[in-house]
Amino acid sequence: MAKTVITYGTFDMFHIGHLKLLRRLSEMGDRVIVAVSTDEFNELKGKKTLIPYDQRAAIVGAIDCVDLVIPEESWEQKVTDIQKYDVDIFAIGNDWKGEFDFLEKLCEVVYLPRTKNISTTDLKKSLTRFLSISQNDLKQAFDVLELLRRDLS
Repeated sequence: MAKTVITYGTFDMFHIGHLKLLRRLSEMGDRVIVAVSTDEFNELKGKKTLIPYDQRAAIVGAIDCVDLVIPEESWEQKVTDIQKYDVDIFAIGNDWKGEFDFLEKLCEVVYLPRTKNISTTDLKKSLTRFLSISQNDLKQAFDVLELLRRDLS
């Protein structure tokens, strides 16, 4: 019998951790549904995204192991989504461990390990640090690199 797996997330700044998650989901079942958080829902959660919902949904939908992308518009919709799409497995990162145990009445709940050393939060922090470097400091760094390149030539 075919198994349907569902997950939820923002999927901002799509990275290798997202891809590994989606591939793991496809190994768990025959049909993968991804609920991508809308901009409005992220705002309610206090999250800022760099990439708008329609683009994030299009990126996730273009991944070969994803069968359906739906909008995540509220916390409460998980119960109705599981029922509507006849979901067998609800899977999400283990940073949410225990938060969705109440769904066990409806389907299997699986908390998956996150990919080491990669997260959207860390990428955003790195980007913020990079953008805070002054143009003068960047120019000096490039000048030093150019001198090193010449010395090695």
